[in-house]
Amino acid sequence: MYFNQIDVPGLGCLSYVIGCPRAKAMAVVDPKRDIQDYLAISREEGMQITHVFNTHVHADHVSGDQELRAATGADVYIHASAPVGYRHKDLKEGDVFEIGAARIQVLHTPGHTPNAVSLLVTDTMRSAEPQMILTGDLLFVGDIGRPDLPGAEILDEQVQNLYHSLYVKLAEFPDHLELFPAHGQGSLCGRGLSAKKSSTLGYERRANPMLRFPSFEAFKADVMSAFPIRPKSFSHIIQTNLKGALTLDACPMDKRLTPPQFEEMMKGGAVVIDARNAAAFGGFHIPGSINIGFEKQLANWVGMVVEPGSEIILVVDDQADYDRMVTELHRIGYDLIFGYLSGGIMAWLMSGRPVDQLEQISPQQLGARLAEGGVRVIDVRTPPEWQSGRIRQAEHFPLTAIMEGRLPPIEKSEELVIQCGSGYRSNIAASILRRAGFTRVKSLAGGAFAWSNAGLPLVA
Repeated sequence: MYFNQIDVPGLGCLSYVIGCPRAKAMAVVDPKRDIQDYLAISREEGMQITHVFNTHVHADHVSGDQELRAATGADVYIHASAPVGYRHKDLKEGDVFEIGAARIQVLHTPGHTPNAVSLLVTDTMRSAEPQMILTGDLLFVGDIGRPDLPGAEILDEQVQNLYHSLYVKLAEFPDHLELFPAHGQGSLCGRGLSAKKSSTLGYERRANPMLRFPSFEAFKADVMSAFPIRPKSFSHIIQTNLKGALTLDACPMDKRLTPPQFEEMMKGGAVVIDARNAAAFGGFHIPGSINIGFEKQLANWVGMVVEPGSEIILVVDDQADYDRMVTELHRIGYDLIFGYLSGGIMAWLMSGRPVDQLEQISPQQLGARLAEGGVRVIDVRTPPEWQSGRIRQAEHFPLTAIMEGRLPPIEKSEELVIQCGSGYRSNIAASILRRAGFTRVKSLAGGAFAWSNAGLPLVA
């Protein structure tokens, strides 16, 4: 049996290839939208892609099922209860698929979504006993799937299903069964996912706090106590996956935009994402642009800040960065990407068009300004980060609040220094505040890390 796990850094998405070189066939489970990795495996291992399995309707990334069907003719499978509008074949409890030495059995395990399944996998060349279980978004390494995404009206039912799937259905299987989830660290489909990408049922039973509650009531109280932030993109992604995503060749063509063309699209309402690093953005940027640079969770930040369905144009350093950014955006359903500024920010500047600056202030400079007075520091980190140590004079106003449209109760003419952990999130927050009319906004270069490393105190 052939088995391979495919990781999507940043989004924390994990997909799988299961097949048999002797049978010259393979299945792909929970594919990402850019399918080159699966096609390469198919070509190099001599296996035709014959099955595509979705463990559920995903909320955090657009499925590559339609791309794979278009490229290979493979059948697409999802649970019979999923209200999808694309051509597919139904999965139901107990279904078994034989792909050479690979045996795949379907378990209906609702809870993260009503249509969720897990896949029990056996390598029949080694044993008749199952070797592993692909749990989708039911059970992660260190956590479980959140039940709130399908909607508040069925949340209670979802929590009950989640408990039954975890505590009753999985209880039938032995500790040594290997566990492979659909997500790892970086995903917003759970609260505390481990950096490890696989585990065993036995280890999770011992170490995963979500599997150690003495009663359903205790389990429900913890599950309902807090849910991770839900990016704006999630509802759009769900609808895209229900309909079946357009293949990427139907998306706008890559296009280099001259400064006049770029400006015309801005006037038409296009959102400008500047993907350069914080220092470059701070030096010169197009007024009204949002700085979301390359970072592990770039796609999550875009999904929180930019409205789905927006027309997007990009400021990048080169074609390679444009291609990389387009891939990241397509993965989360942002398909209306109409090009990038040819020649970069220097072409815009040399054309005589206006530019803006976001001053990057060093820890030492900020320390001196605080001693003088007259500047306000806004810490946009999460509450746990804030509680772990902060600049004494700082005020807490999380980035999530700013992204939801709430603004600090501060005069827009006041001098503000925005601070996060490393400087990445402060540039996002500062660029949003500048668009909202705050005129004297700066960003603390290096954030709390640089402040501490400069020997300046953080207080609890």
